Order: sequence, then C-alpha cells, then structure tokens
Amino acid sequence: MKTLKKILQVLVTITTPFIFLMFAVRVMLTPLFLQVEYNLPGFPADPYGFTREQRLYFSKISVDYLLNNEGIEFLQNQKIDEGTPLYNARELSHMLDVKILVKNMLAAWSGLLLIWLLLLVLAWRGKWLLDFLLAVSNGGWLTLGLILFLLTAVLVDFDGLFTAFHHLFFEGDTWLFYYSDSLIRLFPMRFWRDAFILTGGITILLALISALSRKGLLTKKAA
Repeated sequence: MKTLKKILQVLVTITTPFIFLMFAVRVMLTPLFLQVEYNLPGFPADPYGFTREQRLYFSKISVDYLLNNEGIEFLQNQKIDEGTPLYNARELSHMLDVKILVKNMLAAWSGLLLIWLLLLVLAWRGKWLLDFLLAVSNGGWLTLGLILFLLTAVLVDFDGLFTAFHHLFFEGDTWLFYYSDSLIRLFPMRFWRDAFILTGGITILLALISALSRKGLLTKKAA
C-alpha cells in the first residue's frame, strides 16, 4: 500500500505542470483575453485593413470553432465581405489541425482532473491528504522550473521558440502563411508573444501558490 501511495504521489507531481498549464491555456481561449489583447497600447494595426472591431469579431469566431463540435464548414462559411471568404484553403487546413490539437489537449486535461479528483477522495478516505497536497506542492516547484525556462526562451528568442513549437505539433510548413492572409492579420506575432507570456504568468502564479504551501504542509504533517 505504501508503494502504491508513492506511485500515486509521483503521478500527481509529474502531471501538475500540465494541469496548471492547461488551466492557463483555457483562460487564453476566452473572449475576455481577446478583448484585452486587441485593446492593449501599441498592438499593431492591420496594414491590410481589418479594423479592431473586425479583428475582435473574427477572432472570437475562430476561437469558438476551436472549442465547439462543428466541422470545418463553420469557418468555410465565414466571409469578410459578400465575395471574400475569411480563410483560404491552406488556412482552413491549419485551423483544422489546431482544433484537433486543442481538443486532444483539453480532453487529456479533463481526464487528468478527473483522476486528480478520484485521488483526492482516495487520499481523504485513506488519511493521506497531506501527502497528496505535498505532491501538488512538489509539482509546483517542477512547474516553476519548466515555465521559467520557457519564459527565458520567449525573451531570448521568441521567434525560434514559436517555430520549434509548430515543428513539434504540425507537419512540414503547413503553419506558414503570407502576411496578407487572415490568420496573420488577426493573430500577428505580437498576439502570440503576449499569449505565451500570459500563459506562463498564470502558470507561474498557480505554481507559486502550491510550491510555497510546502512549508506549512510539512509543519502540519510533523504535528
């Protein structure tokens, strides 16, 4: 039983970074983030003519597509004006790839949250709740190390990190577009830089809260 408990604690610790990170990603996939981002001082205007209102409108539709259960037709039917589709075939293909990735990541996150809930109940009934919380705290320290590394990479070479991310999750150059394409006009590099920093910031906050609770938890366990 002690061995099983240790294995479960390790499971909690190593999955904590993903739990915290996906919470931050889910926050980013909200209309509130879009509203704030497009109204930030210095956010670059679209040189090809999208107004701030159009950007906000079409970006909300694009994010909604990533989260809903609609097919690619949901985006195919979107028009900039009566004769101009919002996205071309290459962009639609990429958005489909992104939707699959987002759906899979959110499904994994939901599954892990369910496992955590079951482990929490098991820990409470088995009187090792403090050990469970200490495992989360250890995961907080692990998360801090990983996120600080990524944030450093963002500050040192965001373009390189952005490219590496896409090579990891998407095949070939299917994620590369012209500056005149709607995806770049709606989501310029500044958008992604801010999104990475926000995601990292939220994750660090969650990690700090859990990591700094370690001392208090150890005191309670020793009492």
